[in-house]
Amino acid sequence: MKMHRLLGATVIIAASVGMTFAASAETVAYKIVDDGIPKSLTGKSGDAKAGRKVAYNRKTGNCLACHKLPIPEQQFHGEVGPDLKGVASRYSEAEIRLRVVDSKKMNSDTIMPAFYRDSGFTRLQKKWVGKSILKAQEVEDLVAYLMTLK
Repeated sequence: MKMHRLLGATVIIAASVGMTFAASAETVAYKIVDDGIPKSLTGKSGDAKAGRKVAYNRKTGNCLACHKLPIPEQQFHGEVGPDLKGVASRYSEAEIRLRVVDSKKMNSDTIMPAFYRDSGFTRLQKKWVGKSILKAQEVEDLVAYLMTLK
């Protein structure tokens, strides 16, 4: 338990001074500054309309599996994670981007998956080795959508 807390503290300290994470064939490098990723992974803004689709698509973001979202036409909203209505009034764009990319950088105990991490996993299906759940543009689209939820 003490080691677990120490690792969490290390991540927070490392994030507060700014860390750059290397890219692989599937992902692009990004830098954590304080408690977020301030720069777009693609160098441009995302498309909120496309991001809304990522949020409810069961094969991409699937945010509805754990969160309630203001998407009333979709059924079966989750109750495990917090309601995402108003998320943009609680977090900055950089903070939201980090939570989508790899929420474990903020909370090592979270059950939220890292949507833009492609290594460091155990017991992974072969088809997912070296791949992230979302592509960089999908991350940016999802962030753009979440930023509309004020």
